[in-house]
Amino acid sequence: MPDLLELQPEEVLMECEERMELAIVALHKEFTTVRSGRANPKMFERVTVDYYSVETPINQVAAITSPEGNQIYVKPYDKSLVNKIEKAILAGNFGITPVNDGMGVRLVFPALTEERRREAVKSIRRIAEEIKNGIRSIRRDAIEKVKKLEKEAHLPEDDSKYWQDEVQKLTDKFNLKIEQVTDDKEREIMHI
Repeated sequence: MPDLLELQPEEVLMECEERMELAIVALHKEFTTVRSGRANPKMFERVTVDYYSVETPINQVAAITSPEGNQIYVKPYDKSLVNKIEKAILAGNFGITPVNDGMGVRLVFPALTEERRREAVKSIRRIAEEIKNGIRSIRRDAIEKVKKLEKEAHLPEDDSKYWQDEVQKLTDKFNLKIEQVTDDKEREIMHI
């Protein structure tokens, strides 16, 4: 990281925007783990199996397909992993019992009840709030850097205020993005 005296307010703003973009990427990734009524192969990105003494994500050792809207089929490249994959999915607490057919693991997702849909919506709202907290933290860091530039690098007060306002505009833009993504996911979950 460059010395504060060498740092420009534009760089602070760019770093802030990059970090906020990463927060949005994290939001999308978290939302893929929330069941929405449709079978989504991305739900299993975090599930790992022991493959030659290394914890490896299932999507790296198996083909994960969705032959029908309510089904997932996990077919390992190495058939010796079928039982391990079945156990890993069970341990993942997806609320679905995997069916091992010897060649792969099939998961049939029942339609979500109204109660489960509401729980899923609460879950995505909680995730969105955590990401918003992260955005606020990024904003706080950026504003502190701008204030430090004002104090130590002799950035004029008017310029400092301008850059702080720019950071706030970015924050507002990304909070709006979070709301839009969350609303879209909520509609997807509540749609029967």
